[in-house]
Amino acid sequence: MHPHVLRHTHVTTMLDAGVDLRDVQLAARHADPRTTMRHDRARTTLGRHPDYILAVHMASGT
Repeated sequence: MHPHVLRHTHVTTMLDAGVDLRDVQLAARHADPRTTMRHDRARTTLGRHPDYILAVHMASGT
């Protein structure tokens, strides 16, 4: 799995969990909040991406 996909999944999962956008920005070390906001907008389509589905499955421990 490409590291970018894992990073994107991590950021998206934080946003899905309800972590404040500013806190996600800081955790992801995004210098520009627009970068984090792009992840937030992509959440509607990311859930259908096979890598995201696999990462969520693996994280659930099932």
